[in-house]
Amino acid sequence: MERSKIRNFLSQFFPVDGLGDAQDIFSLGYVNSLFAMQLVMFLEKEFNLTIDNTQLDLDNLGSVAAMVSFIQREHAAAGEIAAQVER
Repeated sequence: MERSKIRNFLSQFFPVDGLGDAQDIFSLGYVNSLFAMQLVMFLEKEFNLTIDNTQLDLDNLGSVAAMVSFIQREHAAAGEIAAQVER
């Protein structure tokens, strides 16, 4: 689900048909600083995240696969925190 939403968003700005999920969208030249901020805002809004400055790196945002993994980790961490609060 995350993958298709991300790919759909990216497709509004550049062709994603031949883009592999693990390909670095920054090194391919698809991302400039303005688009990077649009991408962060999209991820925050679409997936109910807060992305801080320490998380702004290629390990989290460099590819579709990295973004999906990042979203899943953040949601898992939020679930663990919520479970601890409920105890």
